[in-house]
Amino acid sequence: MNFYKIANEAWAEFILNQNEIVLVTGANGFIGSRVVRTLLLYGFKRVRCLTRATSNSRSLEFIASEFNTVSLEIIKGNLLSSDTCKMAAEGVSVVFHLAAGIDKSFPGCVLNSAVTTRNLLDALIEMKALKRFVNIGSLAVYSNAKIRRGGLLDESCEVDRELAERHDPYAYGKAKQDEVVLEYARTRSLPYVIVRPGLTIGPGKAKIPGRVGIDTFGVFLHLGLGNRMPFTYVDNCAEAIVLAGLRKGIEGEVINIVDDDLPRSSTFLRRYKKQVRRFASVPIPYRLFYLFNYLWAMYSEWSEGQLPPVFNPRTCAAYFKGNTYSNEKAKRLLGWHPRVKMTEGLDRFYAYAREVVNRK
Repeated sequence: MNFYKIANEAWAEFILNQNEIVLVTGANGFIGSRVVRTLLLYGFKRVRCLTRATSNSRSLEFIASEFNTVSLEIIKGNLLSSDTCKMAAEGVSVVFHLAAGIDKSFPGCVLNSAVTTRNLLDALIEMKALKRFVNIGSLAVYSNAKIRRGGLLDESCEVDRELAERHDPYAYGKAKQDEVVLEYARTRSLPYVIVRPGLTIGPGKAKIPGRVGIDTFGVFLHLGLGNRMPFTYVDNCAEAIVLAGLRKGIEGEVINIVDDDLPRSSTFLRRYKKQVRRFASVPIPYRLFYLFNYLWAMYSEWSEGQLPPVFNPRTCAAYFKGNTYSNEKAKRLLGWHPRVKMTEGLDRFYAYAREVVNRK
């Protein structure tokens, strides 16, 4: 049974019908492939998928074979190319823009997040058929500098205006991407919604999220301790993204996506050790790690970059200070609820991670 199937009367609440063309960029990615599958489960018949020319489209080909009665169009190309952008944009009503820069350099992330977004928007606006542009951002762009430990981080919080000081190219690139979208909304009347997912987990990702801890120094340092983890199970996240492209009356909104019943870092790690593999870990209190980051950044500046400032107080605070999260706005505006409970989602993640470990 298809639990995602939408009743005929419910389509009156959407801005398009099942026969219009929707575009998914980054369609072969961890979240993107689930967005494609969710669109097909909803009944869309013309889904256009843009992937990198060098990427493997096996997952999309599998989805296409599963839904053999619909048209799944796969385009391989690069959004730095105007020809690719025009081909992808032709006749499109709604765009789910998941393609992003994941380089380790600031120029690479800006190029493949902000510049590519500008190129795509130019092509879409020229076509004059666009009803909504769903831009996939990140919770990482927020600043929690004015929020106490344990305080709520939600859509009303400020975007960090000093992301360069974090030495976090990905977050910087995503913030610049958001800025491009907002600029086009202001100057060219772009109809948009910005979706900012939390940490997306599920089969396909086996690594322990960095907000739980790091093994940079040869031993796993548990840094999250009692912090709530802003997790969203990948299928839940994909459905929220799809609804952000469909619901009427939400133009110009920013919507965070996290699931219900968010676990604490300590709970996540304890269950990981039990269900995936055993290993030693060292718990590091926040204040101690903050001091380490402060001293590292001081030495980096004094030594003129002999050590890169990858550890610094801003990054430490952003990821390990500890906040709570809300999905109230997503539920209210999208009519969304996480279909997969967090306990089940974690079990699926652990099962996949265990398979990966056993294959090594």
